[in-house]
Amino acid sequence: MSPQVTEAMVLEALRKVKDPELHRDVVSLKMIQDLKVEDSRVSFRFVLTTPACPVRGQLQEAVQAAVAAIPGVKDVLVRMDAVVPSQKGVGGPREAIPGVKNTVAVASGKGGVGKSTVAVNLAAALAQTGAQVGLMDSDIHGPSIPLMMGVSRRPTADPQTKKILPIENFGIKIMSIGFLLDSDNMPLIWRGPMVQQAVKQFLRDVAWGELDYLIIDLPPGTGDAQLTLTQQVPLAGGVIVTTPQDLALLDAKKGLAMFLKVGVPVLGIVENMSYFICPHCGGRTDIFSYGGGRQTAEKLGVPFLGEIPIDPEIRVGGDIGLPLVLAHPESPQAEAFRRLASAVAARVSIEAYREAVAQPAAG
Repeated sequence: MSPQVTEAMVLEALRKVKDPELHRDVVSLKMIQDLKVEDSRVSFRFVLTTPACPVRGQLQEAVQAAVAAIPGVKDVLVRMDAVVPSQKGVGGPREAIPGVKNTVAVASGKGGVGKSTVAVNLAAALAQTGAQVGLMDSDIHGPSIPLMMGVSRRPTADPQTKKILPIENFGIKIMSIGFLLDSDNMPLIWRGPMVQQAVKQFLRDVAWGELDYLIIDLPPGTGDAQLTLTQQVPLAGGVIVTTPQDLALLDAKKGLAMFLKVGVPVLGIVENMSYFICPHCGGRTDIFSYGGGRQTAEKLGVPFLGEIPIDPEIRVGGDIGLPLVLAHPESPQAEAFRRLASAVAARVSIEAYREAVAQPAAG
């Protein structure tokens, strides 16, 4: 006769499974929900902290094996789910955007490193996982998101709340100053206070709704838009985009120093235009040197989020308004962007967990 299986036995077995990112067991992390034991059959919902979890398959196999090893268990049903944790707002001016769980800034110390391309494809890759995603273009003087996302119409306002309704495309809510200009060729000659006001309006006067991630494409450098953003909302973290060249890496250090100075967690460094894959032979060519981004991340003590290969199709996608991860989902470049999205989502979850752990001590 098979021994009777109890919920206590199942939970004890599951406590042996640890999240490799958070380094705690899945039971104490409250990832096990709706546990049911019916004779020899065990079922439960396994709740991840992001639908883009990079170790989703590994964790599913681990919990399945742990429960199946219990004497008397003949059938295990695991329903995978994800609930993205929310960064808590703080008092004063740095108040969280209503409905937005996590705000992630994509920055670079200099122009020309493909920061907007990374922001667009990061947002698209996160949306592909089922996450609710927004994309805000805070480059007031050189907005590129409308072109890269294939949208040009003007946004409207909610008649009741009077808030601006973001434009949606590819399942992503988008806002940019480019939607409000009368001409693509019209230059914006604005001083610092006007730039600051525009950024504040995009944060506070846009009806973003319920979002798991709001990706903000910052202008290059460390100026008014960056400082306004860090002062207005509690950022889940910053992603720094660089290329392998020494000059770009030097400027990346400046961007990192800016985030650290204002108390924003640095989620990591991503190296764009990292190498070229020959479409004919599949060989790799390191056009702009090799390994600089990883070495810089290690030297500065921040995570290295990955390498994005250079490819003409990335430029084509930007020009026609179709992100590469959607235009060529099977390409190595699209896979690199998906790995980046998983890495960023994992780092956001880690920062949210650290915040939650530290919260009682702060109270």
